[in-house]
Amino acid sequence: MDFVDSGLYRDITDHAHDTPAWVRHTAEIGTEAGLLVFVALFVAGWWRARHADTRAFAIAALAPVATAVAYVCSEALKSFVTQERPCRAVADAAPSLAECPAHGDWSFPSNHATIAGASALSLVLVRRVLVLLTAPLALLLAFSRVFVGVHYPHDVAAGLLLGAVVALTVVRLGTRPAVRLTEAVRASSTSTARWFTGPGPCSGARALPPCAAHRRR
Repeated sequence: MDFVDSGLYRDITDHAHDTPAWVRHTAEIGTEAGLLVFVALFVAGWWRARHADTRAFAIAALAPVATAVAYVCSEALKSFVTQERPCRAVADAAPSLAECPAHGDWSFPSNHATIAGASALSLVLVRRVLVLLTAPLALLLAFSRVFVGVHYPHDVAAGLLLGAVVALTVVRLGTRPAVRLTEAVRASSTSTARWFTGPGPCSGARALPPCAAHRRR
């Protein structure tokens, strides 16, 4: 099957081979390193939210969960569509910079792009200013998958959209129950659980009850 963006795929992969070696190596490494940056941001968001109100913590805790759900949805869609990788299907294309995945590791949508879209959107829900970092990073990570030759442009576009939509849905639907769970854990007597959620906003004279409990202990 020939896709309408096969020509664009060829143009991008041809250009990739014309770039300096350091650019090609950076693109290969960057497709995985970008995901690690998102993981670091999730951890930082969770740590910061331990001293925030229950709703802020609930959203921070849901962010990686929403990304995981988006990944599962992407895998399910891959199994349904079963689209071959362009590095194997597009005739006369330049060799992919990254190793072409084995047959059966389908192309549509891009898992990396899905994770990037979900991570970027969920982190923005945690803290809006992060859009200045997460949006460019998600776009760059998605483009790199075409640049190294393992995805069509429509694979990464669909992945970004799927990830963002699933993440938004999971966070919106999960916030209320996550808030209730956070309130219960912060009020519990289990120190390990309370460490995970943090004491909440414990500064100033009007500390919340869970904060007062932390201080007495």
